[in-house]
Amino acid sequence: MPIAQAVAFNRRGRTFDELTDGEILALAISSEENASRTYLGFADELREEYPDSARMFTDMAKEEDDHRRRLLALFQRKFGEVLPFIRWEDVRGIRQEVPSGTAVLTGAEAMRRQARGMEANASRFYHLAASHTRDAAIRAVLGDLAIAEAAHEHTAGEIDEHAPPTPARQEETETARRNFILRVVQPGLVGLMDGSVSTLAPVFAAAFATHNSWDAFRVGMAASIGAGISMGFAEALADDGKLSGRGTPLLRGVVCGLMTVAGGIGHTLPYLIPDFLTATVIAGIVAAIELIIIAWVQWRYMDTPPISAGAKVMLGGALVLAAGILIGSG
Repeated sequence: MPIAQAVAFNRRGRTFDELTDGEILALAISSEENASRTYLGFADELREEYPDSARMFTDMAKEEDDHRRRLLALFQRKFGEVLPFIRWEDVRGIRQEVPSGTAVLTGAEAMRRQARGMEANASRFYHLAASHTRDAAIRAVLGDLAIAEAAHEHTAGEIDEHAPPTPARQEETETARRNFILRVVQPGLVGLMDGSVSTLAPVFAAAFATHNSWDAFRVGMAASIGAGISMGFAEALADDGKLSGRGTPLLRGVVCGLMTVAGGIGHTLPYLIPDFLTATVIAGIVAAIELIIIAWVQWRYMDTPPISAGAKVMLGGALVLAAGILIGSG
């Protein structure tokens, strides 16, 4: 027969010393249920790309469920079939690690960090709870669980970034690096290249056509924002990421769009300077820095030889810049 839970209102802001043994066990049961559910969610999220971490979280979820069963059996023997209704926020001085959902967005290492925090908190809670109760049977179970949760904390940290490299860790690290490149670096680089290079022509064409900094600034802003919106939608709609493994279209579209805007605005902002010549010189320097950054990203993340990356980017930028100046001066 499944154990029931009484719905009763507790006084908010109670201290841990005011809790009964039954309420302490109810909190522990709730914690184990939450941990098991969280770890199963992590395992499901990681199974395809990080199988070793997924197996670790699946095993931890099973152990947490065993803890829950053990605690429920103890509660039933001691207090019957009705759990008191109590929440972690009803107790002062007890910090409970609550999954925020952000770990799913930030990858396997964030999940492992969250798991270590949850297990550390659970271990401290069980040590405190064991010292609080005078019931020998409850104290023994809580003490055992404190040791078990400390072991879980160690398990969650076994393959973290500070651990000695293992084949499983190396494979997961390479997978994480590849995903970062496909889902963030690549769309960001495409956006930065488009924003930095394609907007050179309209900005400098407007500048040399009018010799007015404010006109050049307005054209540059319009070109940058327009290109950012266009590139963001193009990246998001081009690939849903299911077959290519490039991640969610929303993330790629946002990254690509923002980097496109950033690339165009960089050499547009100097035209806020009223003096046309000064603004143009600074804009040219900024454009050169943008091209150097693009070449560095290609070398750092795309394994492009630095000389080759620099030569291609500088040549493309110079051609577009020359086209803008010639058109504006004509």
